[in-house]
Amino acid sequence: MENLKKSLAIVLSFAVFAACGSGQKSESDSDTTAAADVSENGGDWVSLFDGETTNGWHTYLKDTVGGAWTAQDGELRFNPDVPRDQRGDIVTDGEYENFELELEWKISSGGNSGIIFSVHEDPKYSATYLTGIEMQVLDNIDAADNKIENHLAGSLYDMIGSKEVSQPKPVGEWNKARIRKQDGRITLWLNDIQTADVTMGTSEWETVLNASKFKDWEGFAKYPKGKIALQDHGDVVAYRNIRIKEL
Repeated sequence: MENLKKSLAIVLSFAVFAACGSGQKSESDSDTTAAADVSENGGDWVSLFDGETTNGWHTYLKDTVGGAWTAQDGELRFNPDVPRDQRGDIVTDGEYENFELELEWKISSGGNSGIIFSVHEDPKYSATYLTGIEMQVLDNIDAADNKIENHLAGSLYDMIGSKEVSQPKPVGEWNKARIRKQDGRITLWLNDIQTADVTMGTSEWETVLNASKFKDWEGFAKYPKGKIALQDHGDVVAYRNIRIKEL
């Protein structure tokens, strides 16, 4: 009986240790953090791409996904070498207001694309970027759009970004992007490095907005709830492990 009591005490000690240790998490360990955040921040993680089909997406202002976007080997790939009527940005069927989005991207040499959110799908607006806010996807080395710091990979496109925080992996390697939008606060990370943090409607937001090309755009960033878009910028790009959690 005495040996049984000692054994139970040891088991209980390890259980308490494990429970305490599980509360220790780092920003860089995104998968562990994401799992732990479910109870703290509300909703569960939901996959936006099943790795096999384009279900849940459609080309902007169309009913289905054009032939330029295909699901292959667990990747959502864009191929520009198709007829123009098969191209275009794709958007989620669903809309989101407060959320955390995670995904990985891989760009071609000299390539350009983007993750655009809060997109208001309406024939009044001919493109996703007329209303949506963009996290830039770019080959910082050879892309034509690499001369402006807030156009570099991971930037809040044309608004916030710098060489110091834009650290994409070399062409051909996967990059991890993370976007959090909650009560107007937008925070971006690229490869676990924070690249932007600003709250809409504040003086800081107005400053960066007024310094951008979007200053006088009627619909830009005017819709709190909207769709997530992956951009056709004319270059080969791939996305995978796309998931979202509503906050």
